[in-house]
Amino acid sequence: MPVNREQVLNKAYELGFHLAGVASVPPAPAAAEQEATAHLAAWLHQGYQAQMQWMGHSKRQDIRHVLPGVQSVICVALNYYTPHAHSDHPDHGKISRYGWGRDYHRVLQTRLKALATWLQEVTQLPGEQNPVRYYVDTGPVQDKFWAQQAGLGWVAKNGNLITRQYGSWVFLGEILTTLPLPPDQPHSAHCGTCTRCLEACPTGAIPQPHVVDANRCIAYHTIENRSETLPANIVPHLQNWVAGCDICQDVCPWNIRFAQATDIEDFQPYPWNLRPSLADLANLSEEEWDRRFRGSALRRIKPGMWQRNASAAQSDHRAEE
Repeated sequence: MPVNREQVLNKAYELGFHLAGVASVPPAPAAAEQEATAHLAAWLHQGYQAQMQWMGHSKRQDIRHVLPGVQSVICVALNYYTPHAHSDHPDHGKISRYGWGRDYHRVLQTRLKALATWLQEVTQLPGEQNPVRYYVDTGPVQDKFWAQQAGLGWVAKNGNLITRQYGSWVFLGEILTTLPLPPDQPHSAHCGTCTRCLEACPTGAIPQPHVVDANRCIAYHTIENRSETLPANIVPHLQNWVAGCDICQDVCPWNIRFAQATDIEDFQPYPWNLRPSLADLANLSEEEWDRRFRGSALRRIKPGMWQRNASAAQSDHRAEE
């Protein structure tokens, strides 16, 4: 049975997604996709991916290699913003908002799986005739580019996707399908001449618009860097960030103006993530780590990394005294 775009989007909203749209995948990359691929290649050539080798996966440069015969990308988003402030107390660590509550991968994947299953059932086609793939930032897909093509928002100068409805406080997911669906209109960019995110970054990790250098990014070093110590040029600028960093999002005018509280209970912060003690994190045991971060996206940060990050933040304060 044929399925149309309106049915797909209605089902997405029925499943609780806050935004949904469709992007078309032509047989060969059009100009916008070619530009995005060239930008990715240049970014990789500069070594801005640091140790994130998966960013260089060849499939990321052509979505047709992820799912042969793909014709449409169904893009979705969930608002995760909660109106709690980061603590400025010198003894408290700061954790990025994305990690305050339940692991967003689990929350999105449950809904994406339901949407993908429905899509196959409603078409009444066997899997080999209607194959689908779905991802939550875990697959070799340029999710922000395709989200912009599907009309959800635009890729900002800090590399995040900004939506008119929720700012950049959104998690993205996508379903790749071989079904041809009428696409939404790609979203135009609305950053204008604003450079607040570039100016606010304490380590200069956004050297130019739309370019983020992971080698200088606090979020990269506190989450992905597996070294025993953090780089000497990063530590003096931590500002107590121990898991991610929200600075470039906090200063964004679109976020200041349009952020609104999520209605998803899973994204409400666990109390221990709002004002964690640096002293406690610097001495975090394996048992306490397991208790605190079970079912959390922050579980990616291992106990030794929490100890490293917290100790570095403490040393930064001692250096200021």
